[in-house]
Order: sequence, then structure tokens, then C-alpha cells
Amino acid sequence: MSDSSLRLMLIDADLIYRTGLRVLLEEVTDIEVVAEADSETVAIQILEMRDRPSLDLVILALNTSVIQTNCISIQLGKQIKLLYPNLPILLVSTPLNYAQLSVAKAIGIEGYCFKDIAVSELVAIIKQVANRQFFWSTEPSFNLLSKFKENLRLSGLQQIDRTLKDVTTQLQVPGLTVLEKAIFAGHRRELIASRWLVNRLLKPKATIVNDGTYPKLIKSKNSQLKENSLVVANNRLVQSPQPDIFALTRAKLQLNLENLTNIPLEIDILKIERKRELLNIVLTKIEEIIMQINTAQVQLEQLPKMREVIVLDLWQAVTIDFFGKYSTIQLEGKTLEIANYLLQDAAIVQSEMLAKIPMVRSLFSYLLFATPLVIDNVPYSASTPEAMARAEILLQNLIVELANAVIQPLLDKLGNIEVIKQSFYDSNLISTREIEKFRNSLSWKYRLKKSIIEPKLMFESRYDLFIFASRGIATLAIYAPRNQELKQLTGIPLIVTLALEFRDAISPRLRSAVAFLGSGVVYVLTQVVGRAIGLVGRGILQGIGGSIPPNKFGKDSEKFK
Repeated sequence: MSDSSLRLMLIDADLIYRTGLRVLLEEVTDIEVVAEADSETVAIQILEMRDRPSLDLVILALNTSVIQTNCISIQLGKQIKLLYPNLPILLVSTPLNYAQLSVAKAIGIEGYCFKDIAVSELVAIIKQVANRQFFWSTEPSFNLLSKFKENLRLSGLQQIDRTLKDVTTQLQVPGLTVLEKAIFAGHRRELIASRWLVNRLLKPKATIVNDGTYPKLIKSKNSQLKENSLVVANNRLVQSPQPDIFALTRAKLQLNLENLTNIPLEIDILKIERKRELLNIVLTKIEEIIMQINTAQVQLEQLPKMREVIVLDLWQAVTIDFFGKYSTIQLEGKTLEIANYLLQDAAIVQSEMLAKIPMVRSLFSYLLFATPLVIDNVPYSASTPEAMARAEILLQNLIVELANAVIQPLLDKLGNIEVIKQSFYDSNLISTREIEKFRNSLSWKYRLKKSIIEPKLMFESRYDLFIFASRGIATLAIYAPRNQELKQLTGIPLIVTLALEFRDAISPRLRSAVAFLGSGVVYVLTQVVGRAIGLVGRGILQGIGGSIPPNKFGKDSEKFK
């Protein structure tokens, strides 16, 4: 290795691209690939090795459009910059949107170019970035033809991405036959190839900036600022960790939404298309409020105080969007705006439903600041699969709970209005009798939850969360210490926990006593009573035998013996 050679580290989950890039770069005399990593964990481990070779540049390769099991995210760039602020990073990726580029800029990444760039151009860029000069591929000023091409490219990519997510979701459904898996896998490969071809033919041109400053990012009309929930505020990284839990959840909302639990849900009253619409609105509003919080430059320590305000704002925004800001009905000769009328129940909905949604603060802290999530008393960093899976569960539970809270005032105040029933209710629950049965079931749920179920969950240190399974809405129990809540219990909930504790304390002794008494009873019945019965029975039989009169043959009968 020459002392003048540039020493590179390649980070990419795609083995084919990483291997091909290494082979091509090794043909360049003054460039050496001295380290490779296929995941964020491996990359950090290599960088922290004491005996690792010195590095002049890190090439961080992303593929933001294809769903992978081992994704590399821009979050890794932030971690590298925190550990080694003077180590240049070149981001090699599929075309990124405005928000993603903003994140990369805020992190301090020095270079960005497209993944399918020519090798000769890539070598020049590598040398430029390694020598502390910025290179930034971005969209040029658009003329009419370039606007048409960009619109065509984005439209095609969006259609391909939607189909790709659907096919990937289908591949994850259990119980597929070998033939079905092969068909879906082939379809997925075709879509990935199509996406590469669209980008290759219609990709935007690069603009080179080498004056030591970042270029001004041009936001086109087709850019979507909230795509992948990537935002920059006050030079902080704000990112929904990859894989994007919002995209995964949105894909699951297209599956079956039947209630698989034994718990009646307020949204069960809705038509399936209305239920799906409501849940999608909730998800969208959560994404939007995350961006609003970032714009307001809220700090991590402010989140606990803002928890109630955030959830209440979400509920109000979803209510207005779902029912329509100006939708009205006639009630007792008066014209009422549905949304405003239902929003009058904000105080009771807040205290009885919204305030009881678990782990909201943890979820928002994770989404906004990439803080670790504690799972079974073990903290997991934001980029780990465990943290991502837990965040997805918390997000799905929040969606269901908020949707229930939106429908509850409707059932309470406008449940039997004909126009409401026709517009929103499932056809099997549209009669007055079925509606009243449904409301009674909910009423019992509220009582049981408050007095029995919730204190029992506290005592067992767990939450039951709603999730979107392949067959519908299910529940999942997770461990969570709830000692502070236990201390605040009074009345019937406190009695329930005391009864559970008493049962736990006495049941082992009671079982032992029953077992001991049971064996004693068996002994008495079999060994004493049974033998006594046997003796008495034998005596009775002998008595009966002695009382039989001699037969008519008398002593002559002895001859026949």
C-alpha cells in the first residue's frame, strides 16, 4: 500500500454493489479499500477497533427505496461524525428527496452522489471529498423538458414503490406455497430492476460544488418534505429509523382490519373502508405533528410536559379531518357542525382515554431524537432491530387508541342519527338494537377496564397493546414496570390488586393442603372404609349363605358332589 494512496471504507448492505464497487476501485492505483461493512453494527465495530488502518474517507451507500432486512440509514452517518468528526463521508445513494438531503447536510456529510454514477466520475468525486472539498449532486434549475422528465421519473418511482411495498408485504404472509413465494420473489426482482431502469434513464444531472460550502438545496414542486419522516431542526438529526416504521405500518393498514381480540373496540362500528380511512388519517397526522414539533425546535427535556398537548392535538386534528371541517347535520331543528360538536367532549376524552395511552412519550422521544427504547429493562439503541420493532408496536397501538377516542364521542352523542349510521356504520350494526348492544358492550368494557383489567395489568407489570397482524387487529403483552401507578390505586382497583396478592400468597399453601387432605381422604376411603365395606360385605354374604334352607334332596344331594 502506497503512503499516498487514499484509504477507503465501504459500508453497504447490498453485497453485489459493495463487491462490484470494491473490485472497480481496486483497479485505481492510488485508491485502497481497507475495510468493508454490511451493517451499521459491523461498521461501528470496525471503526472502534484499536488496530484498524487509518482512513481517508468513508463511502456510505444507501438504498432508500428497496425494503431490506438489514438497512443502512443516514443515522449511521451521524454516529460516525460524532465519533470521528474529521473523517469525511461520501453518501452514495439512490436519488434522495429534499428532506433527506437536509438531514445529510445537517449531519455534516461532505459528499453526495447517485449510486449509478460512472466509475470515472465516482473516482474524481472520491478524491475531491477526501481532500476536504464538497461535492453535492442536486437538482438543477428546471426547464420545461426537465420538469416533464422529473415529473415522469417521480410518478413512475412512486407507482413502483407502492407496488414493491405490497409485494414485499405479501412475501411476509405466513403459509405461502413454494410456487407463490417464487412468483412474489420474481415480481419483486422485476420491480427493483424497473426502478433502477427508471432512475438510469431519467435521473437528474449532478451539480458539482467545490468551494468548501454546501450548495443551497433546491426544493422542486414534486419533492415531498415528509417522505420517510426525515427533518432537520436546530442542527439535530430527526429521522424515523430505517426501515421506516410509518411505511411498514401504512402497508399493514391495507390488510385485514378485523378485530381479533375479545375486547370490543369503538372502531368496530365502522364500515371497513371508513375504518381504514380513519386509521390512515391518524397515521398521517402523527407524521405531520412530528414535523411541526421539529419546526418548533422542541428539546428532549420538554417532551414530558408536552405529552398531553401533543396527544390532544392529534385527536382534534383527526376528528376534524375524518368528519370534515364543515360537515353538518340537523339535530332537534338545529344545524350542527359534526366535528365541532364532538370536540366539545375534549376534557372527558382526554382524561378517560387519551391520558391512558401507554408509552407515548417513549415513542415520540424515539421518533424525534432517536433515543434508546427500554425493552424488558434493557435499553436498545434506535438503530437496533429490537428498538425498531418495539417502536412499530407502540406506533400501531397509538393509532388504534386514537381512532377509538375519535369514535367514542360519536357513539355517545350521535350514535342513533340516521345520516351518521348510513355514512359510517357497518351494515350489520346499523339497527337501533345492534347499536344499543354495541354501546352496552363498550360501557361494560370501560367499567371492567377501570376497576379490574387495568389494576390487574399494573400488578402484573405489563401493557396489552394493539397491533396490526396479518389477519386483523390483535393484542400483544409487553413488560413495563408500573410501581408508581400501583401506589396511586384506591377503591375497587386497589381491592382487586390486594385480592390478587392474597390469592398468590395463599394459593400455594391451599394447593398443598388440598393435596395433603386429598391423599388422606383417598387413604381413608380405600384402606379403611374400603376394607370395612369389604368385611361387612363378606359377612353379609356369609349370612345370606347360612340362611339358605337345605334343598329338597337333603343329604342325598351329596351324591352329586
